[in-house]
Amino acid sequence: MSAKNLMVVGTASSSGKSLMVTALCRIFKNHGFSVAPFKSQNMSLNSFVTPEGHEMGRAQVSQAEAAGLVPSALMNPILLKPTTNSKSQVIVNGRVHGNMSAVEYYAYKDNLRPQVRAAYDALAAAHDIVVLEGAGSPAEINLMDNDFVNMGLAAMVGAPVLLVGDIDRGGVFASLYGTVKLLPPEDQARIKGLIINKFRGDIKILEPGLRQIEGLLGIPVAGVVPYEKFALDEEDSLTERLSSRAPDKRSGAAVRVAVLRLPRLSNFTDFAVFDSLPDVALEYVDEPDGLNEADLIILPGSKNTIEDMLYLKESGIADRVVALSRAGRMVVGICGGFQMLGRAIHDPHGVESSRPTIAGLGLLDVETSFAQDKHTSQSKLTLRPGPGPLADTGGLTLEGYEIHMGETTAGAGVTILGDGEAGPMGAAAAHGRVLGSYLHGFFDNLDFTRRFLDHIRQSKGLEAAGGGAAGTYQELKEREYDRLAALVESCLPFERLLDIIK
Repeated sequence: MSAKNLMVVGTASSSGKSLMVTALCRIFKNHGFSVAPFKSQNMSLNSFVTPEGHEMGRAQVSQAEAAGLVPSALMNPILLKPTTNSKSQVIVNGRVHGNMSAVEYYAYKDNLRPQVRAAYDALAAAHDIVVLEGAGSPAEINLMDNDFVNMGLAAMVGAPVLLVGDIDRGGVFASLYGTVKLLPPEDQARIKGLIINKFRGDIKILEPGLRQIEGLLGIPVAGVVPYEKFALDEEDSLTERLSSRAPDKRSGAAVRVAVLRLPRLSNFTDFAVFDSLPDVALEYVDEPDGLNEADLIILPGSKNTIEDMLYLKESGIADRVVALSRAGRMVVGICGGFQMLGRAIHDPHGVESSRPTIAGLGLLDVETSFAQDKHTSQSKLTLRPGPGPLADTGGLTLEGYEIHMGETTAGAGVTILGDGEAGPMGAAAAHGRVLGSYLHGFFDNLDFTRRFLDHIRQSKGLEAAGGGAAGTYQELKEREYDRLAALVESCLPFERLLDIIK
């Protein structure tokens, strides 16, 4: 079987490509098709680990879930994870291939074309439809040579293309027109429809512009999708989530959660669950004063823990976190954040830095040493009874995945939350107000998270919210996939999609 296909490209990053592919995967699934997502190359610090222990981009995980599939690295054969401003870790077919500068990768990347083609062919042989996602903009004229990410990929596999523009940013007609006109004629001909995304207002006012852009480009407007927020994982660092102060929830929120916006922040999708809880305001903070009102401070994962630890110290955030912790605030670290909470981080092999050792925050009696090999696995953490907010969570099982180079050893001053293959999967201070874990997805079990947050509510003299979070986070996401698909299909009729892929 050789699948039909359809590609989605955007006028810029964060134009809505990933959500559009997610919607299309669920739409095709709802109509009885076997459908798979595909993104040949992804640059993102939000990654996931498959059951085989392969690493892949988080957006393709959401798209696979929407399609009703188990995520596979075939859906994202190349993942670039920036380690510094000039270098990235290159992951091919789910495994670390090496570290390269942008110049080195650009010179090397044509060697990866066979892996891209093989991954696509494997999906096309197993499914009815493959929905492809581009990266950034297809009109980056300096990157068109040997492209296998945007229009080069469409040409490789013979895919018709939908071009998405974000009207919420302004200038959508110029963006659509400029993108198309910067492409060579053969690539312009591949674009079968324009999608205007994130529209607010009366479409009657927009309609004259729709007719004009169709006339200028000779390409039909396939749909106009209204602006809507969805409680779904995002991968792009340009997402509104990282800059939002949640003004609609802050004034009435019982619990305020502040996630440190590290320069090399990774896996911020670990905290998307908080957006689904009505009594929680989530914000990302990059200055000490932004932490003052937080009930829960979270140190997230990092692609370069040592450099981000230095950033925390130089910015004054480290001192503020320590002071607030000693004043009784809750502090949680996930993955690299767990390592930062400890006494020290050692890098004897120069994995992240030329510094052999750096002091941590000293809030947990643990130390971490970086190994040369990355640990990637899906994991389960069955919590042991612990102090403070963990008192009534013993026996609950948290499911997620681990991605880390570090191996952590615990001292006598902590309670081990559970053991993993590479040492403790988590630890808590004796008073229970500071804890860390290697488990990405630590808060995805809503039963655990609700109990954890209720402890914070009660410490503030508020009643527990109890059963306010019904079901699991995955069930919530499934409802959001359906809501997203219904919205997009109402603006982009299924018959029109079928015409395009045929």
